[in-house]
Amino acid sequence: MRIVVNTRLLLSNKLEGIGWFAHETLQRIVKAHPEHQFLFLFDRAFNTKFIYADNVEGHVLFPPTRHPLLYRLWFDWLLPHKLKHLKADAFLSTDGYLALRSNVPTLAVMHDLNFEHYPEDLPNAYRNYYRSYFPRFARHATRLATVSEFSRRDIATTYSVPEARIDVVYNGIGDVFRPLSEGERRTARTDFTEGAPYISCVGSLHPRKNIARLLLAFDEMLKQHPSDLRLLIVGESFWWDDRMKEAYATIEHKDRVIFTGRLGQERLMHALGGSEALAFVSYFEGFGIPVAEAMRCGVPVVAAEATSLPEVAGDAAHYCDPFNVSDIARALHDVCSDPMLHAALSKAGLKRSERYTWDRAAQDLWTSFERMARDAGLHVDTP
Repeated sequence: MRIVVNTRLLLSNKLEGIGWFAHETLQRIVKAHPEHQFLFLFDRAFNTKFIYADNVEGHVLFPPTRHPLLYRLWFDWLLPHKLKHLKADAFLSTDGYLALRSNVPTLAVMHDLNFEHYPEDLPNAYRNYYRSYFPRFARHATRLATVSEFSRRDIATTYSVPEARIDVVYNGIGDVFRPLSEGERRTARTDFTEGAPYISCVGSLHPRKNIARLLLAFDEMLKQHPSDLRLLIVGESFWWDDRMKEAYATIEHKDRVIFTGRLGQERLMHALGGSEALAFVSYFEGFGIPVAEAMRCGVPVVAAEATSLPEVAGDAAHYCDPFNVSDIARALHDVCSDPMLHAALSKAGLKRSERYTWDRAAQDLWTSFERMARDAGLHVDTP
């Protein structure tokens, strides 16, 4: 088969959540299935490291798609012609975007529907595009995949798609993530916080990550329980909105908050592994990869009791109400002040993280692709 893959989020040194999903699953799939030809479709010049095997061809379809007007141009008009030109037998889209004007059988991976439930978190142009097009993408796709049972139910309910057409493909955890030795933990603290203990928070600074309430909660915790703790926020600013600006302006302990920006995988592993806990209080997640990464590092997790997070973390997290600043402060203090709770969460996290591997994710994604092919009447050869 000639399988065209939407790889526009494979960006060298700029991989975010969906980009990592694509990178980790696709490199395994193409190597495991040399009987198929994979045609990767980028929207700009690409790094050849993403051409993972001899059965992969890289193609560029300009212009770069970073605005809804360009989404329309690329997916509505340019992509259908490209699929025809490449003689595609099937199309795999790892970010859910599709060519509605093409009848090529398609598997679309939709990670979450945050924009349907919290549209105010997005600028108008993006919100309007997502809410207009993604219902049509869901209905147009031959089959869908998503990253949690929560998202599967949400997509099925929101878009009136039968659950039987949606497969769950859990995210994995990079091999770099592991528990740190005590010496490495001291080095991490020296590196990031001049030796002070700290709570980490990982993720792009998008409103749904709930950074505003986390800042207020951290400040409240320090007022009620003075300590040397710092808050280390790791991630690239996406939309630093008025709520975050106001919260940061309000808190008294600004000197305790450290923003690192984006970190590479090795540095991220050390930032996570050196922390007392991960604070992940996002009020909407399809999966929450940093939660799994922290568990693999043996770091206790304070998580929002919302959407997919209890499904992903199970008994390996201490939960809070993401809309209640005082409850977030309580959960942070509980984990950082109770050695027995801290140790129990660390042990449970290491055990639970074993289920999240990229090998399993790649196999599950390919199984979903095979189901899509059968649904479309295509023949999938088995090596």
